[in-house]
Amino acid sequence: MIRRPHRTTRLLALFALVLPLAVAAPAAAEVRFGNNVRVGGHDASNQRFDRRNRGVYHIYEGRPRHPGCTWRPDGRGGRVKVCHLQRIRQR
Repeated sequence: MIRRPHRTTRLLALFALVLPLAVAAPAAAEVRFGNNVRVGGHDASNQRFDRRNRGVYHIYEGRPRHPGCTWRPDGRGGRVKVCHLQRIRQR
């Protein structure tokens, strides 16, 4: 004869399974570009991005409408470096 576990036993088992997921914080990653880093042929050396300062690079085959890079607020207390760059072909 198999007995069903009590409600408290089921809750403790569920808590034991969920706790490691809840405690594990998201990875605090930081990306640092070193020397001689190229994005679409453009120099992107010595830049650092994390959760507060993010970077978005748009690479175009032709000339972009608004070329260059600007810092814009992301709406969450951080800022985003948005770059619209034309691909540089290496020969």
